[in-house]
Amino acid sequence: MPETAPQSPVPPHPAATLILLRDGPDGLELLVMERHAGLRFAPGATVFPGGRMEAMDHDPHWRRFWPDEDPPADLAHRVAALRECAEECGVLLSRDPLAPGALGELRRALAAGEGFAAALERAGAVPALDRMAPLARWVTPEMLPRRFDTLFYLAPAPEGQQPVCDGGEAVETLWASPRRLMAEAGAGQRRLVYATRMTLLRLAGCADVAAAMAFALPKREFPPPIVPRLVETPSGPVLRIPEGCGFSPLETPAEHVRLG
Repeated sequence: MPETAPQSPVPPHPAATLILLRDGPDGLELLVMERHAGLRFAPGATVFPGGRMEAMDHDPHWRRFWPDEDPPADLAHRVAALRECAEECGVLLSRDPLAPGALGELRRALAAGEGFAAALERAGAVPALDRMAPLARWVTPEMLPRRFDTLFYLAPAPEGQQPVCDGGEAVETLWASPRRLMAEAGAGQRRLVYATRMTLLRLAGCADVAAAMAFALPKREFPPPIVPRLVETPSGPVLRIPEGCGFSPLETPAEHVRLG
């Protein structure tokens, strides 16, 4: 019988994620959310706010919010990350403090289907797209049927805003240290997808926001993709990432990995 041709990998959906940082009583804290248990992707997992890019994220309109006339190649990803964080967690990385009630008005407009640009204008908010810095670009392994190509960003959290989950995709929001989140996952109290776990490991040794931001790539640099591969080894299957990507460990036993 003729051999069956291998299936081509499913093209990944472009996406973006925002990791907001703050200095807490015991050191660095990150804003995370717990996803609704009924969602198709990563149900019940603790993740950073983010999601798929939309067509309007590429609108030339967003160029006017960049401080100079030459915005970076990832401008649309930055817009998507800010939009998703505002929708899911009720926090907007804005250039100036928001007027009382502006953030609530913004979220109601987004929930009603209004475009992000129009909702920002209605709320009198100016997105601080230049305050974000890329950390990494994670791509879902090729063997999975549902894939994402996600840029992860770091940014100091805006002052005076309290996260409020949307109750749809996000059912809980909280500030926590990377070590606490990993400890709770190790105790079976939280679910972490692979890219989230690897990011927490990367930031676990950071004492404060400044130390975490030092891991960021140059603001104008489009990060190279990190595509984990499932590899058979003498001790069993592992998920392997390339050397020099900035994350470790390079190999994780497949039985310890949650991909979605």
